Amino acid sequence: MSSFMFRVEPKAVTVSCSDDELRVSLTDGRTLSVPLAWFPRLAHASASERADCELLGDGEGIHWPQVDEDISVAGLLAGQPSIEARNVFA
Repeated sequence: MSSFMFRVEPKAVTVSCSDDELRVSLTDGRTLSVPLAWFPRLAHASASERADCELLGDGEGIHWPQVDEDISVAGLLAGQPSIEARNVFA
């Protein structure tokens, strides 16, 4: 007898930004919180620009149209800052 294992990656449900933190609530009940410094475009955006975001792919990613920023939930779970910030945190 065999069984199949399906790995279901959690998806974003809600997103919020403060002046120094990005918070993402996931479908599995976790809330991720990362420094906004990981994403310089968001860190330099106004509060209204950071509030204007949309979920992509049923929550697999997040898009901020006014600042042209896209962040994947998989990247957040892996602890990956944006390419622009990687030199700072390397």
